[in-house]
Amino acid sequence: MAPTLAQSPQYRIGEVARQSGVSAANIRYYEKEGLLVAGAREDNSYRVYNGDDVHRLRFIRLCRAMDMSLDEVRTLLALDWSRKADCEAARDTLDDHLQHVRSRLAELQALEADLQALRSRCDGSQAHCHIIEALHERADAQPVAASTTTGVGKRHV
Repeated sequence: MAPTLAQSPQYRIGEVARQSGVSAANIRYYEKEGLLVAGAREDNSYRVYNGDDVHRLRFIRLCRAMDMSLDEVRTLLALDWSRKADCEAARDTLDDHLQHVRSRLAELQALEADLQALRSRCDGSQAHCHIIEALHERADAQPVAASTTTGVGKRHV
């Protein structure tokens, strides 16, 4: 017979952090973001969590390690693996995330080519550094609005 919630082990935030691999600060953040229900308070005001909370945090950590956004994690957490419709929603969520990853890979490949071209401008034998010179030229030539809309370096959160 499975233990009821009242019978399941209760852990303080430090122990849950250790068991889940998620820092206490991130646990509080996930609570604030609605990914985890805030732990109940003991008489001494300490938050307590159970084994289901540890599993949920491990799930969140796994998804975040795959660079999934909080909204994607939230979507996946809300799904039931025994429902066919939820399986479809999970596939759609992963398809969207795969598209994001592919787009980011293309951005990173373009960045790599740009950095290689920049690196090739200077071998250290000249009187001044052409890399630093090129960076200063780019800094002055690039409008501020363009740097915020290019998507390069954009995080998927």
